[in-house]
This record gives sequence, structure tokens and C-alpha cells, in this order.
Amino acid sequence: MGLTYKKAGVDIREGEKLVELIAPMAGRTKRREVLKGIGLFGALFELDAKRYKRPVLVSGTDGVGTKLKIAFMTGRHDTVGIDLVAMCVNDILTCGAEPLFFLDYFATGKLAARKAAMVIGGIARGCEEAGCALVGGETAEMPEFYGEGEYDLAGFAVGVVEKEAIIDGSSIRPGDALVGLASSGLHSNGYSLARKALLEAARYSLASRPRVLAGRSLGAELLEPTRIYVKAFQALRKNRVTVKGMAHITGGGIPGNLNRILPRRIDALVDEGAWTAPPIFGLIREAGGISKEEMKKAFNMGIGFVAVTPAEEAKKAVSVLRKAGYESSVIGSAVKGAGRVKYE
Repeated sequence: MGLTYKKAGVDIREGEKLVELIAPMAGRTKRREVLKGIGLFGALFELDAKRYKRPVLVSGTDGVGTKLKIAFMTGRHDTVGIDLVAMCVNDILTCGAEPLFFLDYFATGKLAARKAAMVIGGIARGCEEAGCALVGGETAEMPEFYGEGEYDLAGFAVGVVEKEAIIDGSSIRPGDALVGLASSGLHSNGYSLARKALLEAARYSLASRPRVLAGRSLGAELLEPTRIYVKAFQALRKNRVTVKGMAHITGGGIPGNLNRILPRRIDALVDEGAWTAPPIFGLIREAGGISKEEMKKAFNMGIGFVAVTPAEEAKKAVSVLRKAGYESSVIGSAVKGAGRVKYE
């Protein structure tokens, strides 16, 4: 018998099995606007025009990065899908957008349907948390392209916001408050540096339980999913807190992300003593002998999202966020400047 697609490394039946496994997961995320989702060549989503006066669609795409290597090393694949959704929806949220739907791209050398279903199960849970529908995606089996047991993830989110309600930071003025929302850890950034420091320089294993992690394994700490902030913004909006700007703190840390929403003549003055960074950051710094400045550039340092509010509404914002389950604090203020982030 001659060559077949399966002998060449691509098992079509395994792909069909994956679709069967993920269909119920996607079903749990369905919104009423979804006409047709997984199964067609394109998903159909009917935007309810009656809900909006001048709707603007907001899109964002991202991946999980080298955090995936931790999943490969631990054999745990149920959380990185949450990271994928979080990285996309948190980005479009900064414009004030409500996430509507999400698509994923999963690529691997040899498809293992049950492992892939664990990954996509995480994506579905992230979509449920964000309130958006998982309407489809693409699974690619690419023999000899990825290492054994490895895969890559990318995602794409679309949201909507009223044109007059777009949040872009342009109304930020001196005196406004910076409200920082706590991260759940590293989120999905800085892992190349974290792995170098922890696993190579300090020679920790992912099974080790450093004292500062209070009994938790290093692998579990590094796989803690990225926090999704959609419900945080919804709580602020519901309680009529004015939000002038929002920043998702990803690669580049606070300095490399908060500056993206600052007007040209405004600086953000950040008070480093306003919050306590989770212990994992101190462990990484010590393990790699990393400077404070380098840590600030690579990691979120415990603040995953920043909302800029009028000073007189800052305490209310913190109270609302805490009641909604998001630890937060006032971490600084806007001052006259040149569009830079400074620390005091």
C-alpha cells in the first residue's frame, strides 16, 4: 500500500475527534447573536443594531508566548487557553469594548485530540469569564514542524463600543488618579527571562516548593492564568465611575504600557510603595540577579491593569472593584509632563 496522509503524519480522524470534544465547550459560551459557530467555514454573528447608536468594532490578537513551555514541562494544559483569551480581551477592553466573540488557532506537530481538548477547554472557560462566544478557530497538524508534544496558540477577539463611549486616554488631566488592579502573577509575559533565572541560573525544578511560595509548587505558580478584567470594568461602569483611560500591563511592564494612553503633555507618576508585589517576582529577581529597572521592564510586578479616574472618584473605584472581587489600590497620579511614566 502506498503513502497516505496519515502515514505522512496527519490524522484527519483525530481532528474530527477534537471537533466532537470541543463542540459542547463552545456551546457553553454561546451568545444569542451567534447564528452559526463551529462547523462552518466562517462563523455568523448578528450584531443587534437596536442596542447601539454608532457601534464601533474593536479587534485584538495575541498569543501565550513561552509560558507554553511550562505547560509542556509540567504536562498541564488546562490553563493556557485562559491566558490566550485574557491577553486578547484585556487589550480590547482598554477601549471600553464589550467582548463579543473569539476565535483560536491551535497548531501542533502531531495532533492528540484529548490534549488539544484540554487546551481549548481553557479557552472556553476564558470566554465564559469574559462573556464572549467561542465561535470557531483552526486546528493545524504540521508534522516535523513542532517538537514532540509541543503546540502553539494564537487568538483573535472582537468587541463593540459606542463611538461616543470610546476610552482612549485623551481626557486624562493632571491630578487624575491611577487605580491599579492586582495581577494573578506573571500573567503571560516575561517567561523567557523567568525561565532563565529560575530554571537555569538558580536551577529550581518546577516541582520545587520555595518557601516564599507558601507551599505551592513553582510550576503551579508559573501556570497561574492571566486575570481577565472584563467584569471589573463592567462593575465600574455599572456604578457610574468615570474611567478616562485603561492600560493592560503586559510585556514592557507598567512603563511600556501605561505610556500608550497618556496625552503628550501628561506624565504618570507611579508610587512603588502603593502595593506589594507577589513573592514570585522577588524570587525571580534574586534567582537571576536582575536589577529593579529590568524587572519593571519585563514584568507587571503585581499590577495587571490600570484604570485612570478623576481623583475624587478613586476611592469609590477601589471600593467597587474590591466588592467585585478585584483587589486594587490607588498607585499614583497624572501630572504635567511629556507622556512618560515615572516612579516616586
